[in-house]
Amino acid sequence: MTLAQYAMLLIIGWQTYNIARDSGMGVAAASGQLALIGLLQFLPLFVISPFAGLAADRYDRRAIARAMIALQLVGAAVLLWFTWSDAMTLPVLYTVAILIGIARGFVGPAMSALSPNLVPKALLPQAIALSSIAWQTGMIVGPGIGGYFYAIVPSLPYAVAVALFAVSLLAAFTIGWVPKTTISGTQHPIGQIIDGLRYVVRNKMVLSTITLDLFAVFLAGATALFPVYARDILQVGATGLSQLAMAPAIGAALTALWFSFRPLTTNVGPRMLWAVAVFALATITFGLSTSMPLSLAALFVVGAADMFSVYIRQSLVQLHTPDEKRGRVSSVSHLTISASNEFGDFFSGSLAFVVGPVAAVVIGGGGALVTVIVWAWLFPVLRTTRTFDPPEDLLEDDNPDKNWS
Repeated sequence: MTLAQYAMLLIIGWQTYNIARDSGMGVAAASGQLALIGLLQFLPLFVISPFAGLAADRYDRRAIARAMIALQLVGAAVLLWFTWSDAMTLPVLYTVAILIGIARGFVGPAMSALSPNLVPKALLPQAIALSSIAWQTGMIVGPGIGGYFYAIVPSLPYAVAVALFAVSLLAAFTIGWVPKTTISGTQHPIGQIIDGLRYVVRNKMVLSTITLDLFAVFLAGATALFPVYARDILQVGATGLSQLAMAPAIGAALTALWFSFRPLTTNVGPRMLWAVAVFALATITFGLSTSMPLSLAALFVVGAADMFSVYIRQSLVQLHTPDEKRGRVSSVSHLTISASNEFGDFFSGSLAFVVGPVAAVVIGGGGALVTVIVWAWLFPVLRTTRTFDPPEDLLEDDNPDKNWS
């Protein structure tokens, strides 16, 4: 599924930027179209995420995942048809972007909440690392499929995406039965959604890790501007676009592979802060670079540092959340991820429209660095947390107000 997603998303951005440029728009105006693509993916996800989390806690998580994979398959088929017919337009790309936002809004909480039901709790950090390897492998190979296949035949990446979504859908049907969670407290749907949000707000560890990722990646997200760098700054074309997209994924995959063999066990909070700081500095380096090798090296470090922080964040959130709330807490986590990615794309594209792409990336990286300093001060728990283990009574009495730093 990840292979298909990232192959498709890369080409959606590339087609959007090129259609805009070929229609006579300048670099700034065409960057604004990339911002709109990010916004259209984020808005439906923002609206449905709280309900998607509740659905993941109340209904069969496997069925939700299967339905949303099928929806993405339909979106890929639509893009395949219009590209093959040489009839692609911006409205078609916008429409599919909305469908992708809906699908990712539901599938993310369902799959994340499902994972702890499939492995023992003691093995969850290693399972997250292995899952991240699969995810990052998709981020590596997906852009390669997208950019290089597009250079051969423009419709080929979407044809491959359709096939990959079909394989993913079949794989989803092989997941066996998992026990259904029982939601405690109020039975009113809105009340249950509020319970999940309240847990996130009250649990300082969960709140701090989720929001640190939200603001850092939101500000320093440069991926939306890869088409601008590939066409107009580095001038490396569609194949170079693939290389730019693959570089951070390779760094992230190697980092996840390392953690699958050598899981992190000490000083997890401080190391997460340092990882986000390195992520910000590497983003600034990429923004200023006019050399393809330096740009690729900087993006490699961006991906490695991001994976370092993601590994810690996911492990802490999953292990510090009761199973009956994991769907709703995961929906909040995925909402922040989308806000930092898709809405971050909107922010980056909009900022590039105003100040230019290079200044937008550099300003964003600087903002992420400031975020690390502020969060280290606002949430002392990030500086003092040493291990992934929650207090023994945290998940039993569901009282996250304890001082467990």
